Amino acid sequence: MLKRKQSSRVEAQPVTDFGPDESLSDNADILWINKPWVHSLLRICAIISVISVCMNTPMTFEHYPPLQYVTFTLDTLLMFLYTAEMIAKMHIRGIVKGDSSYVKDRWCVFDGFMVFCLWVSLVLQVFEIADIVDQMSPWGMLRIPRPLIMIRAFRIYFRFELPRTRITNILKRSGEQIWSVSIFLLFFLLLYGILGVQMFGTFTYHCVVNDTKPGNVTWNSLAIPDTHCSPELEEGYQCPPGFKCMDLEDLGLSRQELGYSGFNEIGTSIFTVYEAASQEGWVFLMYRAIDSFPRWRSYFYFITLIFFLAWLVKNVFIAVIIETFAEIRVQFQQMWGSRSSTTSTATTQMFHEDAAGGWQLVAVDVNKPQGRAPACLQQMMRSSVFHMFILSMVTVDVIVAASNYHKGESFRRQYDEFYLAEVAFTVLFDLEALLKIWCLGFTGYISSSLHKFELLLVIGTTLHVYPDLYHSQFTYFQVLRVVRLIKISPALEDFVYKIFGPGKKLGSLVVFTASLLIVMSAISLQMFCFVEELDRFTTFPRAFMSMFQILTQEGWVDVMDQTLNAVGHMWAPVVAIYFILYHLFATLILLSLFVAVILDNLELDEDLKKLKQLKQSEANADTKEKLPLRLRIFEKFPNRPQMVKISKLPSDFTVPKIRESFMKQFIDRQQQDSCCLLRSLPSASSSSCDHSKRSAIEDNKYIDQKLRKSVFSIRARNLLEKETAVTKILRACTRQRMLSGSFEGQPAKERSILSVQHHIRQERRSLRHGSNSQRISRGKSLETLTQDHSNTVRYRNAQREDSEIKMIQEKKEQAEMKRKVQEEELRENHPYFDKPLFIVGREHRFRNFCRVVVRARFNASKTDPVTGAVKNTKYHQLYDLLGLVTYLDWVMIIVTICSCISMMFESPFRRVMHAPTLQIAEYVFVIFMSIELNLKIMADGLFFTPTAVIRDFGGVMDIFIYLVSLIFLCWMPQNVPAESGAQLLMVLRCLRPLRIFKLVPQMRKVVRELFSGFKEIFLVSILLLTLMLVFASFGVQLFAGKLAKCNDPNIIRREDCNGIFRINVSVSKNLNLKLRPGEKKPGFWVPRVWANPRNFNFDNVGNAMLALFEVLSLKGWVEVRDVIIHRVGPMHGIYIHVFVFLGCMIGLTLFVGVVIANFNENKGTALLTVDQRRWEDLKSRLKIAQPLHLPPRPDNDGFRAKMYDITQHPFFKRTIALLVLAQSVLLSVKWDVEDPVTVPLATMSVVFTFIFVLEVTMKIIAMSPAGFWQSRRNRYDLLVTSLGVVWVVLHFALLNAYTYMMGACVIVFRFFSICGKHVTLKMLLLTVVVSMYKSFFIIVGMFLLLLCYAFAGVVLFGTVKYGENINRHANFSSAGKAITVLFRIVTGEDWNKIMHDCMVQPPFCTPDEFTYWATDCGNYAGALMYFCSFYVIIAYIMLNLLVAIIVENFSLFYSTEEDQLLSYNDLRHFQIIWNMVDDKREGVIPTFRVKFLLRLLRGRLEVDLDKDKLLFKHMCYEMERLHSGGDVTFHDVLSMLSYRSVDIRKSLQLEELLAREQLEYTIEEEVAKQTIRMWLKKCLKRIRAKQQQSCSIIHSLRESQQQELSRFLNPPSIETTQPSEDMNANSQDSNMQPETSSQQQLLSPTLSDRGGSRQDAADAGKPQRKFGQWRLPSAPKPISHSVSSVNLRFGGRTTMKSVVCKMNPMTDAASCGSEVKKWWTRQLTVESDESGDDLLDI
Repeated sequence: MLKRKQSSRVEAQPVTDFGPDESLSDNADILWINKPWVHSLLRICAIISVISVCMNTPMTFEHYPPLQYVTFTLDTLLMFLYTAEMIAKMHIRGIVKGDSSYVKDRWCVFDGFMVFCLWVSLVLQVFEIADIVDQMSPWGMLRIPRPLIMIRAFRIYFRFELPRTRITNILKRSGEQIWSVSIFLLFFLLLYGILGVQMFGTFTYHCVVNDTKPGNVTWNSLAIPDTHCSPELEEGYQCPPGFKCMDLEDLGLSRQELGYSGFNEIGTSIFTVYEAASQEGWVFLMYRAIDSFPRWRSYFYFITLIFFLAWLVKNVFIAVIIETFAEIRVQFQQMWGSRSSTTSTATTQMFHEDAAGGWQLVAVDVNKPQGRAPACLQQMMRSSVFHMFILSMVTVDVIVAASNYHKGESFRRQYDEFYLAEVAFTVLFDLEALLKIWCLGFTGYISSSLHKFELLLVIGTTLHVYPDLYHSQFTYFQVLRVVRLIKISPALEDFVYKIFGPGKKLGSLVVFTASLLIVMSAISLQMFCFVEELDRFTTFPRAFMSMFQILTQEGWVDVMDQTLNAVGHMWAPVVAIYFILYHLFATLILLSLFVAVILDNLELDEDLKKLKQLKQSEANADTKEKLPLRLRIFEKFPNRPQMVKISKLPSDFTVPKIRESFMKQFIDRQQQDSCCLLRSLPSASSSSCDHSKRSAIEDNKYIDQKLRKSVFSIRARNLLEKETAVTKILRACTRQRMLSGSFEGQPAKERSILSVQHHIRQERRSLRHGSNSQRISRGKSLETLTQDHSNTVRYRNAQREDSEIKMIQEKKEQAEMKRKVQEEELRENHPYFDKPLFIVGREHRFRNFCRVVVRARFNASKTDPVTGAVKNTKYHQLYDLLGLVTYLDWVMIIVTICSCISMMFESPFRRVMHAPTLQIAEYVFVIFMSIELNLKIMADGLFFTPTAVIRDFGGVMDIFIYLVSLIFLCWMPQNVPAESGAQLLMVLRCLRPLRIFKLVPQMRKVVRELFSGFKEIFLVSILLLTLMLVFASFGVQLFAGKLAKCNDPNIIRREDCNGIFRINVSVSKNLNLKLRPGEKKPGFWVPRVWANPRNFNFDNVGNAMLALFEVLSLKGWVEVRDVIIHRVGPMHGIYIHVFVFLGCMIGLTLFVGVVIANFNENKGTALLTVDQRRWEDLKSRLKIAQPLHLPPRPDNDGFRAKMYDITQHPFFKRTIALLVLAQSVLLSVKWDVEDPVTVPLATMSVVFTFIFVLEVTMKIIAMSPAGFWQSRRNRYDLLVTSLGVVWVVLHFALLNAYTYMMGACVIVFRFFSICGKHVTLKMLLLTVVVSMYKSFFIIVGMFLLLLCYAFAGVVLFGTVKYGENINRHANFSSAGKAITVLFRIVTGEDWNKIMHDCMVQPPFCTPDEFTYWATDCGNYAGALMYFCSFYVIIAYIMLNLLVAIIVENFSLFYSTEEDQLLSYNDLRHFQIIWNMVDDKREGVIPTFRVKFLLRLLRGRLEVDLDKDKLLFKHMCYEMERLHSGGDVTFHDVLSMLSYRSVDIRKSLQLEELLAREQLEYTIEEEVAKQTIRMWLKKCLKRIRAKQQQSCSIIHSLRESQQQELSRFLNPPSIETTQPSEDMNANSQDSNMQPETSSQQQLLSPTLSDRGGSRQDAADAGKPQRKFGQWRLPSAPKPISHSVSSVNLRFGGRTTMKSVVCKMNPMTDAASCGSEVKKWWTRQLTVESDESGDDLLDI
C-alpha cells in the first residue's frame, strides 16, 4: 500500500507517552505509590475487577450462590486498594491546584471515575444482598462502565518512540478518514432508506384463513409457512383458496408483534437497509417484497443495494484501514520488529572460499553439538535421509489419524488399531526427541524454536496415549503433528513465515480483539441480564457467545431482534443503535485491521523493490528469447533451405539457386549505416545505433553480422566522439554559469518545485562528468569539495544503475532479435514451418484472403498528414469500442450472446432436444463457429505455427467448446438418465458463455489476473486445508457418534427413541405472537428417529471437513455450536469458537490479502516504491482532471456581478445543500394518495421546487446561459429543476398516484446533488464510480461465470424437490431463477443449506432410471463440487478483486496534501490559469500560447525567468517538439509540468525513465544548438549594423530627427520605453525615453501600437513590421497582482524593448482584476507569426 514519504524513516525520537504518569516525584512522602510492584498489582487488580463484574449477574448467583459473596469480597478489596491509590495521588498532586493536579490529568480522572463506579457497584450489591433492591431490577445497569477498567491493564503500552505531534497527526487523519467514510455510508443508507419507503412501505399484508376476525389473529390463523401477499391482483403473490390477503395491522397486531424490520418510515427503513447491507437475512426481505409488490421493483432495489452498499461502499472501510495501517506500521516498526530471514536461530552463515577461488555463504551451526552421542549418530541426525524419514512418518501418522471413523455403537473395543498405531508413533517421535537431545545437548536442543514446538508435541502426545486421557483435549497435540509437514515445502515454509513471522503485530491484534470481546460482553451482560424472556445475556459465557456471533455476522440479526423484542418498543431504538455501532466497528474496522496486517506482512521492503524490478525485467528478457516448444520441434528435423532462382539474366551461363536470406543481406546496407550515423546521440550512441539497426532488421528481417562492421560505422564513431566532446564543453559552460554567482544580489525567494527539479537535473548531469566537476570545483572550500565529492559518488552510483538498466534493455532487444532470427531460420530451412495444416502455403492467396477476413477491424482514428498525430474524433469512445476486437470476433460475440439467450429459455420442462425453436440457435452457433475456426486455422494455423489457434489455454477451450457443441448437436439424445454421460455432456455444453473470455482481450486479462497469483492462492488453500484437517481429526476423535440424538427432545436414551410424537412447526421468524391460554402452535405427528443432525456430522474425516468448510464460510457455525454444546457438553463449545476465530480472522483475511497483493503485482504496483506509487497516482489523477467549467466573474459591478458573488458564496452553497436535505426529509413516509399526510408534504415540496428554480435562475443570470451550461453539475441541476417544474404542473393538474411517484423521483434525483456540494462525498463517490469503471470487466466475468453455473444448475438440480431452502422463490427450475439463487449464494446467504437440499437421495425422493427431468432427487457429488467450487471462485477470489480495485482507487483520490507530488491546490491554480489563456473554453490552445501560460503560473509551479530561463526554454521547446507546432490540450501541458515537477530518477520506472531521460537530453541539446545559432545571428547583426552605421551617418541623423519630431507631435501620456540590452548595443538605431515613475510594470509588446518603430539596415528591402506597447485600460488604482516583467520577441529578426507602465491609484481591486483579465484575453488572441527560433529568444 501507499506509504508516506515522511514516514519512511524511523528516527531516534523521544518517547511519546500516551499512558499514565505513574512515576511521580521522588520527594513524595508516600513512597509505596512509586513502587513497580504496586503498578503491576493494580494492573492485575483491573483484570480481577473485570472478572468480578462478569460474574455479577442474577442467573450466575442463582446457579452458584457462593459467588455472590466472593464477588462482594473481591470488590471490597479492590475498592479499598483503588481508593487508597486515588487518595495518595490527590495528596501528592493536589486536587485542583497545580499544573499536574489530579483533575487536570486525563488518566487520573479516568481512574477516579472507575473508583466511583466501583463504589456504586459495591453499594448496590449490599442492597441486593439485603433484599432492598431486587437483583432483576434495572439498577444493575449502573455496573455498565465497570468493564472499562480493563484499559488500566494495557495502557502501560501506550508509549511510543515517536514525537507526539506525529502520532497525533496519524490518529487525527485516520479518524477524519473513518468519519468521512462513515458519512459516505450514511449517505447511501439514507438514499436507500428513502427509496425503500417510497417503493415498498409496509409489509403488513399476510395470507390468513377466511374466518379470521380483527383482534383474534393467532399462529393458527396464518398460512404455513407465513406468506406475504399483495392486495392488488396484478402484482405480488395471491393467496391460495381458503385464505385471504389481509393487513395484520388492521386486524389488531401491534408494531412489536409485527417486527421491527420493514420500510414503514425513514428510521425503520435505514435500520432495515443496514441489516440487508450486512448480507444477513437480505434475501428473505427480498422474498417478502416480491410477494407484496411487483417483482422487478424488488430485484432492482435489493440487487443494487447489495452491489453498492455491501460490495463497494463498505469495502471503502478496508481501504481506509489499510492505508492508515501502512502509515502506522512504518512508525511502529521498532516496536513490532522488522522482517528477518527464515534462518533458524540456531544457525548462522559465514563466508568460505570455494575451490574456484570465489566466496560463498555457508550455513554453520553456532551451537555445535554439545551432547555425548557418538559421531555417527550426530552425523545421522543431521543427514537429510533422517529428516525425510521423520517427515514421512509424520505423513503416515496424519493419514492414519485421518482414517479414523465412527464404527457404530456395537463396536466397544477399548484398544483398537488406531490406538495401537498412535502408541507406536508416539514412541517413535519420543525416541526422535531423545536422540536429538542426546546429540545436541538439552541447551542446544531448546535453543531452536522448532525443537521447542516438537518437545511440546512429544510431552502432549505422551500424555494423550494414557488410557484415561485418550480422546480428550490432549488429542490436540496428536493432530498438531501435521504442522511439521510445512517443512516439506520451502515455498510454503517461507509463505508461512512471511505471514506469521513478525508475530507482534498479529499477536497484538488478536489480544486487542479478545479484550474487546470481553469488555463488550461484560457491558452487554450488565445491560440486559435483568431483561425477562431473554436468555442470551443471562451469564457471561452466553453473552460472550452472542457478541462473538455478532462479530462473525452469522445470525447477528437474530440476536438483535430477540433483544429488541425483549426490551420493548420504548428502548428498541437505543438497543438497535448500540448493536449497529458494535457491528459496524467489529466487522468494518476490526476485520479490516486483520486484512491490513496480512497485506503489510506480504509487503516488500523498500530497498528490495528496485532490485526486484531489475530481476523481473531480466527474467522477462530471458523468457522472450526462446521460442515455444511447439515451434522448437522443427529444430529436430534436418534443414531443407528454401532456394530462390534469379531470373531476367543472360542465358549464356547457368545461374544456380541462391538462398533467400543471402540475397536479403545486401538490401539497403548503406541506408542502414547512414541512419545509424545520423540518429545517434552523444550520451548513448551505442543504444541509438542498436535501435536503428533493430528498425532495419524489422524491415529486412535478417542482416548479416559481418556487414555491420563497415567503414560507415567507423566514420560514425569518429563523428560521435567529436559531438560528445563538444557537448561536454557546452555542459561545463552551462554548469559554470549556473554556479558562478550570477544570481547574487537578488532578493531571496522560495523556489518552485519546477525550479528545484530542474537544478537537480542539471547538477546530476554535470556531476556525471568527472573532468567537468573538477574544473568547476576550483576555488571552493574543503567542506564544499567534500560535499561535491559525495554527490559525485552518489550520482556515479546512479550512473551504474543506468548502465544496468540499459544492459537489461539491450538484452531484451537482443532476445527479440534472436527470437526473430530463429523464426526466420525456421521459416527458411523448413518448408512446412508456418504452413497451416502443413498444406496451405505461406503466401497462398487463400491464406492471405483468410488473414484479411480474420484480422479486419474497425479503425476510425484519423492522423494528421503533417504531424502524424492521431486526431480525436467526436465519438472516439464508441469508435474505440468498435475497434476493440476484429469484425469476425464481433460476429462471434453476437452469435454467442444470442445462443446464451436461447439457453436461458431452456428448462427441464422445455428441453432443447424437444423444442425445434431452441435448436435453431444451436445450429447457428455451430455453423458460425465452424466457419470461424476454419478461417482462423487457414489464416494462422492450428498448432505448429507462430500464431496458431491452439497456442494457449483459450485456444484449447475454444476447440473444446466447439467439439462439445458439435457432438451434442449431432447426438441430440432424447432420453438423458441422471448422472450419465449424456447429462455430463449437457453440463459441459453450459461452458459456452466462457467463449466471451477468449474473444474479448480485457476478459482475457481478467483471467490472467485470476490465475497469475495461483501459487499464493494455492498456498493459502493448503494452510486452510491443514487447519481444517487438524480440527477435523480432533472432531472425529471427540465427537464421532456423539452428535446423534432422538428428534424428540424429551427422549434421552436410544432404546426409548421409537413411536411417534407431535412436533411444532415454525410459522414465521418475523412475527412475535404469543400463545393464548389453551392454544397450541401448529404441528404434526412424526416418527421418532435416532440420527445425526441433518446437515453435518463428525463420524469421519470427510464429513467433518465438509462441516468445517461450511463453518469456514461463517455459515451454519451457530447450529454446529449449539448442537455440540447441547449434545456433548458446554466446554466443547470452545472447539468451534477457536476454529471460527482462526478461520474468520486469519484464514479468510488471508484470501483477501493474497488476492489484493496479487492484483497489485499484476498491475505492477506491488514492486513500486513510495515515490513511484505516488507518480502513478499522480498520472491517474491528471487523466481525470479537467479544465474548470466555472465562467469568470462579470467585468463590472452590476447586477450580474452581484449575483455571481451571491451564488459563489459558501453560505449560499451550504444553504442550498440544507434545503436539499430538508426536501429529502419529506420522503420520510410513503407518499400515498389515500394518506392525508401526503398532500401537505407534496405542497411543501412544491415550495422547495420554486426555491430551486430561483437558484438556477440566479446562476444563469450570474454566469450567462453559455457559462452555466459549461458545468455538468449545472446541467444536472437544470434537468432536475425542469423535471420539478413539469411535476408541479402535472401534480396540480392530475393529482394521482403517478404524479406522487414522479415527485418522489424528482426529490431522489436532487438528493444525488449533495455529493457534488461536499468535497469528501465527491471524492469518495468518485472512488466508487472509478472502481465500477475499472471493475467493469471483472463484473462481466463474474456474470459469465454465474451464467455458466446457472445453466449447469438447471441441468443438475432443475427438478429437485422443495426442502428447507429450495422453495418457490429459490430453485433451479429455470435459468433466471438459478441466477437469483446463485447471486444469493455469492452473498453467502444460507448457501450450505441450499447445497444440502440439492444432495437429497432416496428414500427421501423419487428416482427415475431413464430421464433426469422425471426425478426429484439431487446429486450428492455434483452438488458438492458445484456449490463449493462456485463459492470459492466467486466469494473468495472474484469479490476480493473488487476490494483490491477499491483500495487502489481510494489511495488515488483520497490521499492528503502531503502525500501528493502535485497537490489539489496546484491543480486548481493551473485550472484557473488555463481558463485565462483558453478564453474560448475549447480545451486546446495553440503551442505559442504555452509560454504565456507558463509566465502566469505562480506558487509551486512558477517559472522564474531570472533564475530559470533555461528551464523555460526547455518546457516551451518540449511542447513544440511533441506537438509539431499544433494545438496542445489541457492534459498535454499538465503532463509536461508533472514530469518537470518530480525527480524522475526516483519516481519513474525503468523503461519510462530511460525514455524520459532520452527526451530531455534531446531537448537540452536542441535548445543549446538553437541558442548558439541565435547568438551567432545577433553577433552578425551587430557587426553589420556597425558597418552600415559608419557608412551612413547622414541617414542616421535624418532618422533621429524624424523620431524627435514624432515624439514632439505625439507626447506619451502614461507610457515610456526603457532601453534594453540590444538598445545599448545599437544606441543610434533605437529610441531613448526616460523613466517617469518608480511604480512601473514591465509588460510585453503587441502589434497594436503605432509608436516608435525601426527597420534594420539588413532588412531594408523587406516590408517593415511595426511594434509598440500594450495599453492598459484606465483604472483608478494600480493592480496589486501585477504581471511580472517578461520580454517577448515577435517577428523574424527584430528584438523588442520592454515597456514600463505607470498606473494611477486603484479604487476597486476586483474591477481592476477583471480589466487585467480582459487585457490578457485580448492580447492572447493576437495572431502571431513567430517561428520556432523566436519562441526560444526570451
